[in-house]
Amino acid sequence: MIEKKTFAEQILQFNEELSRNSLDLTAGFRFVNPFTGDQQEQVKKVTTAFYQKYYNDISTRRLILGSSPARRGSAVTGIPFEDAKRLQKETGICIENFFVTQSSSGFLDDVISEYGGRKNFYADFYMNFVCPLGLVRTNSKGNEVNCNYYENKKLQEILCPFIVSTIRKFFSRIVPLEHPRFITQYNSKRKDIFIAKYISALRT
Repeated sequence: MIEKKTFAEQILQFNEELSRNSLDLTAGFRFVNPFTGDQQEQVKKVTTAFYQKYYNDISTRRLILGSSPARRGSAVTGIPFEDAKRLQKETGICIENFFVTQSSSGFLDDVISEYGGRKNFYADFYMNFVCPLGLVRTNSKGNEVNCNYYENKKLQEILCPFIVSTIRKFFSRIVPLEHPRFITQYNSKRKDIFIAKYISALRT
């Protein structure tokens, strides 16, 4: 009898596959891949500790998808919507030279607290992105800035097969919600209303 892999093992295997990604993007764009590069060993330790803490079982979860990781957020930590400072508190492992608390992760932290805390939330949900690797483009000043897979038609065409292969399945029901950054940047005074909307959707 073949033993079924835990949810954590499946996630970590998925991340390992992302570390071998060799897709070439159109000129002026590049991936930010936390599973390669100078900090990959730290990222591997953090992701292993985090996922074994919350996903070391064979239970099913519902999937929450953002668009793509921010270049100074999940594109560095390897864990969707979790910033490095909070992850250090969670796991005791430091990702060097990165201590920015992202507004999106802050909003979702409030949602998770309202839902009943991380243990309850992660028992029911798994978060990732439509495009699981961060994307940056070089602007007219020569600086790299965040971008999304849908911002450039040629980029989207290149990424489409990769995105479909990483999602691997489609859904009987999709519930759209406002992006946390949209809420925190443009609707911060109505944050409680959006938290209630998120909680209602998560509990439905």
